[in-house]
Amino acid sequence: MVTAADIQAGLERNEFFLEYQPVVSVADGRCVGCEALLRWRRLGRVVGPQEFIPLAEETALGGLLTYHTIETVARELGPWLLARPHLFIGINIPPALLGRGGIEYAAQKTGYDQTLRNQLVLEVTERGIPDGIGMNEMEEAARSGVRFALDDVMLDSANLAVLSRCKFHIVKIDRRLVADIRPDQPRPEWLAGLAALLAATDLQVIAEGVETPAQAQVLREAGIPMAQGFLYSRPLPARALQAFQAWHETPAAERGRPPGP
Repeated sequence: MVTAADIQAGLERNEFFLEYQPVVSVADGRCVGCEALLRWRRLGRVVGPQEFIPLAEETALGGLLTYHTIETVARELGPWLLARPHLFIGINIPPALLGRGGIEYAAQKTGYDQTLRNQLVLEVTERGIPDGIGMNEMEEAARSGVRFALDDVMLDSANLAVLSRCKFHIVKIDRRLVADIRPDQPRPEWLAGLAALLAATDLQVIAEGVETPAQAQVLREAGIPMAQGFLYSRPLPARALQAFQAWHETPAAERGRPPGP
């Protein structure tokens, strides 16, 4: 069982690292961005995020892990992102970081203060929706160019209530909904609800957990613009992400032979 002391020790021993999940255009397969995913290599194995993220978010460690993530992204991808302003980087933000200057502190500490704001997408889950002070900071950050995504969206009444209260730019459709797209159910009911939401707002959409060409086809026909999942790529180290993006810079129909021997 992982404890808060284990997480603190892991940070001190530099056991945490990042992988990046590419986000692609559903229409043509171009890589349009990525999501930074925190990993922990401890005692010879990689600890699953479900084993430490919920615990960390209940303590100040949630903020420390987020700062570590932002600093690592800045070090591994900062210049590369600056040279590609059409790409975005998604970073998960715990409740403790929203409000009381957390976003601004992180931005100043890592050099995101001005240069990469327009490429930042800060991802918040429904359980991480902040209080009034936090929402004010979200609004201030949004005015400066940072975008916010509501993660793990199930299109239920709670999600819709959150979207009505907070300024979000992107919704990320939960992988459980995408998994409902099956041969025996090619167009589940939630697609109609999503279409109604998009018609009434200017939200962008990313579908998570896309694993089959059939799912991608349904999403394409539904007008969902972006997706991520094993169909396109598993999470990658920074250099592999850069190679993936270079190969997927052009639409699929215009690519030549893939790199490699």
